[in-house]
Amino acid sequence: MDPLLNTVRQQNPSNPGPHRSLWRRGTVAPAERRRAQLGWLSFVVLCALATTGPGRAEVSARTGAPVAGLSYTNEALPRGPWSAHVVRFDRTDPAFAVHSAHALRRSIGLSTLTEQVAKLDSQLGLPVAAINGDFYQRVRAYVGDPRGLQIVNGEVISAPDGGATFWIDAAGEPHLADVAPQFEVIWPSGNRSPIGLDGERPRDGLQLYTPRLGPSTCTVRGREFVLEPTPGSPWLPLRLAQTYRARVREVREAGDTPLTPGILVLSVGPLLARTLPPVPVGTEMGLRLDSTPSLAGAITGLAGGPVLVRGGRRQRIVPPPVEEYEFTTMRERHPRSAIGWNQRHFFLVEVDGRLKGLSVGMTLDELAAYLVQLGCREAINLDGGGSATLWFEGQVRNQPCDGRERPIANSLIVVRRRAP
Repeated sequence: MDPLLNTVRQQNPSNPGPHRSLWRRGTVAPAERRRAQLGWLSFVVLCALATTGPGRAEVSARTGAPVAGLSYTNEALPRGPWSAHVVRFDRTDPAFAVHSAHALRRSIGLSTLTEQVAKLDSQLGLPVAAINGDFYQRVRAYVGDPRGLQIVNGEVISAPDGGATFWIDAAGEPHLADVAPQFEVIWPSGNRSPIGLDGERPRDGLQLYTPRLGPSTCTVRGREFVLEPTPGSPWLPLRLAQTYRARVREVREAGDTPLTPGILVLSVGPLLARTLPPVPVGTEMGLRLDSTPSLAGAITGLAGGPVLVRGGRRQRIVPPPVEEYEFTTMRERHPRSAIGWNQRHFFLVEVDGRLKGLSVGMTLDELAAYLVQLGCREAINLDGGGSATLWFEGQVRNQPCDGRERPIANSLIVVRRRAP
């Protein structure tokens, strides 16, 4: 076994608290030590039962009752020390599905992971596990705008940025690749210009806004075209690999256009507006929302990065531009979150950090090694630091380094679907 991961596995169904099973040297009272030893004995028995065959039942850490295909484990890894929280579930079981969610059911804004779980559409199923999602805009009017792609139940609410992205296709298969945007407006002349989606508009660029953003575009100055669908064109909610035909209903020059149901707003930055030919009311234009590779039919999508595991091997960690991430360097230890999978299972993994004597956090190389040890064939890093949060069967299981849940932009939520 990799000496980095000479682990002491602990799973105590009678004690779901996020770190009570971890011993701090010289600080454990005799009574507490006896309780911990009983918890450890219970875990050994469970391990013996769990190794009886591939069809074994797994154990819910909250109730102690068998839950087929779903488990939660809190591991104490002495070398850090590290406290790792792992949810594993059978991805071949059609009863389970992974969905992405955004705070407030919008495309910007922040709320805690617990709040996002509570607001998930009940028609999707019963939430059983969740983990925080992508990096996001933290300042200005568009706080909570995801850094890259997000697809919520088939609807695209944030454009890809060319970086690492996790998605699930229409057949339920997971994928991991760099996804480049092909979001553009097709002007009446046939010329094409790149556009963003529901984010901060550059002064010399274009941004498409939907009612998911909120009451208005939150822009200052520039020219804005209020768009309605042409007859026969697909329209809201927006989906990838589609071309939409729109007609200009209104032209506004002041910015901050209201976003009412059933309309889109194409906003032109003030520097670009100076050179743009006139586009009068009644003009028809196209809006193409696509990507490379194509994600046609994708149900769930979420950016992250970097990729940690490919084909069961740790990947070389390449530092991205500093402004795109909130942590400083890849070699530092911080709280981390990730999602990974193999042919049989999905893994939601969170490692606590910045907790002296309990869990110091991992570097991305250490996290990649841990994911390989768990059995992941593919894995991607998610937002970390104070955002790193893992929820399982009704409660947050880890210990966020801020001392409480941090409001975050988005998340991945595992549901148990209702039987037909």
